[in-house]
Amino acid sequence: MSQYDEIREAIEFGEMSLTYLYEAKNSLEKASNWGWLDIFGGGLIISLIKRSKMQEAKNKMDQAAFYLRRFSEELRDVNLDIKTDGFLSFGDLLFDGVLMDALVQQRIKLARNNVEEAILKVRQILISLRACL
Repeated sequence: MSQYDEIREAIEFGEMSLTYLYEAKNSLEKASNWGWLDIFGGGLIISLIKRSKMQEAKNKMDQAAFYLRRFSEELRDVNLDIKTDGFLSFGDLLFDGVLMDALVQQRIKLARNNVEEAILKVRQILISLRACL
Protein backbone atom coordinates (compact mmCIF):
# COMPACT_ATOMS: atom_id res chain seq x y z
CA MET A 1 0.00 0.00 0.00
CA SER A 2 1.38 3.43 -0.92
CA GLN A 3 1.96 6.25 1.54
CA TYR A 4 -0.95 8.09 -0.09
CA ASP A 5 -3.25 5.10 0.49
CA GLU A 6 -2.08 4.80 4.10
CA ILE A 7 -2.88 8.47 4.72
CA ARG A 8 -6.30 8.15 3.06
CA GLU A 9 -7.08 5.11 5.21
CA ALA A 10 -6.03 6.96 8.37
CA ILE A 11 -8.21 9.90 7.38
CA GLU A 12 -11.16 7.57 6.85
CA PHE A 13 -10.73 6.07 10.34
CA GLY A 14 -10.32 9.55 11.81
CA GLU A 15 -13.51 10.74 10.18
CA MET A 16 -15.39 7.68 11.48
CA SER A 17 -13.98 8.43 14.93
CA LEU A 18 -15.27 11.98 14.73
CA THR A 19 -18.71 10.82 13.67
CA TYR A 20 -19.08 8.62 16.74
CA LEU A 21 -17.46 11.18 19.04
CA TYR A 22 -19.95 13.85 17.96
CA GLU A 23 -22.81 11.39 18.45
CA ALA A 24 -21.48 10.54 21.93
CA LYS A 25 -21.21 14.23 22.78
CA ASN A 26 -24.80 14.76 21.70
CA SER A 27 -25.99 11.84 23.86
CA LEU A 28 -24.01 13.15 26.84
CA GLU A 29 -25.56 16.59 26.44
CA LYS A 30 -29.00 14.97 26.49
CA ALA A 31 -28.03 12.92 29.55
CA SER A 32 -26.82 16.10 31.23
CA ASN A 33 -30.10 17.87 30.52
CA TRP A 34 -32.05 14.94 31.97
CA GLY A 35 -29.57 14.89 34.86
CA TRP A 36 -30.35 18.47 35.81
CA LEU A 37 -34.05 17.67 35.71
CA ASP A 38 -33.34 14.65 37.91
CA ILE A 39 -31.46 16.78 40.45
CA PHE A 40 -34.38 19.16 40.72
CA GLY A 41 -37.04 16.54 41.43
CA GLY A 42 -37.08 14.08 38.55
CA GLY A 43 -37.83 10.68 40.04
CA LEU A 44 -37.53 7.15 38.70
CA ILE A 45 -38.71 7.80 35.12
CA ILE A 46 -36.30 10.71 34.67
CA SER A 47 -33.45 8.62 36.14
CA LEU A 48 -34.21 5.83 33.68
CA ILE A 49 -34.26 8.23 30.72
CA LYS A 50 -30.96 9.76 31.87
CA ARG A 51 -29.46 6.27 32.20
CA SER A 52 -30.65 5.41 28.70
CA LYS A 53 -28.87 8.49 27.29
CA MET A 54 -25.72 7.60 29.24
CA GLN A 55 -25.77 4.06 27.83
CA GLU A 56 -26.34 5.44 24.34
CA ALA A 57 -23.30 7.69 24.82
CA LYS A 58 -21.21 4.77 26.08
CA ASN A 59 -22.13 2.71 23.01
CA LYS A 60 -21.07 5.58 20.74
CA MET A 61 -17.82 6.03 22.67
CA ASP A 62 -17.11 2.31 22.33
CA GLN A 63 -17.55 2.61 18.57
CA ALA A 64 -15.35 5.72 18.50
CA ALA A 65 -12.68 3.89 20.51
CA PHE A 66 -12.59 1.13 17.91
CA TYR A 67 -11.91 3.66 15.15
CA LEU A 68 -9.49 5.64 17.29
CA ARG A 69 -7.39 2.51 17.83
CA ARG A 70 -7.31 2.00 14.10
CA PHE A 71 -6.74 5.69 13.44
CA SER A 72 -3.50 6.31 15.23
CA GLU A 73 -1.12 5.00 17.87
CA GLU A 74 -0.84 8.56 19.15
CA LEU A 75 -4.42 8.57 20.37
CA ARG A 76 -4.08 5.60 22.73
CA ASP A 77 -3.96 7.91 25.73
CA VAL A 78 -7.43 9.30 25.02
CA ASN A 79 -9.79 8.30 27.85
CA LEU A 80 -13.32 7.66 26.67
CA ASP A 81 -14.50 5.84 29.69
CA ILE A 82 -17.83 6.59 31.29
CA LYS A 83 -18.84 4.44 34.19
CA THR A 84 -22.48 3.46 33.95
CA ASP A 85 -22.26 0.43 36.18
CA GLY A 86 -21.41 -0.14 39.81
CA PHE A 87 -22.57 1.83 42.80
CA LEU A 88 -23.37 5.10 41.08
CA SER A 89 -25.81 3.47 38.68
CA PHE A 90 -27.36 1.32 41.35
CA GLY A 91 -27.33 4.13 43.89
CA ASP A 92 -28.78 6.62 41.44
CA LEU A 93 -31.87 4.48 41.02
CA LEU A 94 -32.17 3.17 44.58
CA PHE A 95 -31.22 6.30 46.50
CA ASP A 96 -32.68 8.79 44.07
CA GLY A 97 -31.76 12.07 45.69
CA VAL A 98 -29.98 15.32 45.04
CA LEU A 99 -26.55 14.12 46.23
CA MET A 100 -26.55 10.96 44.12
CA ASP A 101 -27.92 12.84 41.11
CA ALA A 102 -25.16 15.44 41.48
CA LEU A 103 -22.48 12.71 41.55
CA VAL A 104 -23.85 11.18 38.35
CA GLN A 105 -24.05 14.64 36.77
CA GLN A 106 -20.34 15.12 37.53
CA ARG A 107 -19.55 11.82 35.76
CA ILE A 108 -21.50 12.95 32.71
CA LYS A 109 -19.54 16.23 32.66
CA LEU A 110 -16.21 14.40 32.92
CA ALA A 111 -17.14 12.06 30.07
CA ARG A 112 -18.26 14.99 27.92
CA ASN A 113 -14.93 16.75 28.58
CA ASN A 114 -13.06 13.59 27.55
CA VAL A 115 -15.07 13.34 24.34
CA GLU A 116 -14.47 17.01 23.52
CA GLU A 117 -10.73 16.54 24.08
CA ALA A 118 -10.71 13.51 21.78
CA ILE A 119 -12.57 15.49 19.11
CA LEU A 120 -9.91 18.22 19.22
CA LYS A 121 -7.04 15.73 18.98
CA VAL A 122 -8.60 13.86 16.06
CA ARG A 123 -9.35 17.10 14.21
CA GLN A 124 -5.75 18.30 14.67
CA ILE A 125 -4.31 15.04 13.36
CA LEU A 126 -6.72 15.03 10.41
CA ILE A 127 -5.58 18.53 9.46
CA SER A 128 -1.96 17.33 9.49
CA LEU A 129 -2.78 14.21 7.46
CA ARG A 130 -4.74 16.16 4.85
CA ALA A 131 -1.78 18.54 4.48
CA CYS A 132 0.34 15.50 3.47
CA LEU A 133 -1.89 14.61 0.53
